[in-house]
Amino acid sequence: MRRGWLLLLAVLALPVAVHAAGWGWMGVRIRDLSEQEMEEISLRHGIREGYGALIVEVLRDTPAAQSGLRSGDLVVAFKDGPVVDTRSLQRLVAGTPVGEEVSLTVLRGNEGRQRLRVQLGSMPPEVVAERIAAEFGFLLQESSSDADGGARLAAASTVAMVLKGSRAEQGGLKIGDLIVEINGRPVLSREALKEALAAATLDQPLRLAVKREGEPLALTVSPPSQRIP
Repeated sequence: MRRGWLLLLAVLALPVAVHAAGWGWMGVRIRDLSEQEMEEISLRHGIREGYGALIVEVLRDTPAAQSGLRSGDLVVAFKDGPVVDTRSLQRLVAGTPVGEEVSLTVLRGNEGRQRLRVQLGSMPPEVVAERIAAEFGFLLQESSSDADGGARLAAASTVAMVLKGSRAEQGGLKIGDLIVEINGRPVLSREALKEALAAATLDQPLRLAVKREGEPLALTVSPPSQRIP
């Protein structure tokens, strides 16, 4: 499992924004703390119970990089509100208007508590596409840079994971399904795949045409914003 998958799947347990357009973005990869890390942080910083979102990578040329955030920083507050885990940070960032400058409180190694300001950017289309897929409860394989165009598209359009209990699982999507159409839009290139996913809205069903073991299937995945009876 690639590292980013866990971060994307983390948002599924929370209420979702209906439209992806304008989602805020910092440009970091994050993960939750292990139980051992929680205990260590509690002892080191005097926090009764360890919490926060740990930054494992700061992407180059992003708002996070410009703000001075570093790998290893533990984000514990966003706009003076607590950040208890990756899910809360993802939701807070995505729900903040693009261009807004926000304050972050981080715990940084032996330097202790630091206060930083980050001006949020707009979530890139490829990230939006992954986020949309994750909100519905599935993830796609990464394409191989060594493969030819057709092989790369097939890899990128193949379902690599379906979250248990998700809308995708309830809609019949399975690991190994090859997505060939999204909401009536043919997926003929990796760019078309990203555009089709990014154009989807989270208050409407996701209509998929897939191939499973060579056989065509039509599936409808209920929107994440719809309550399950």
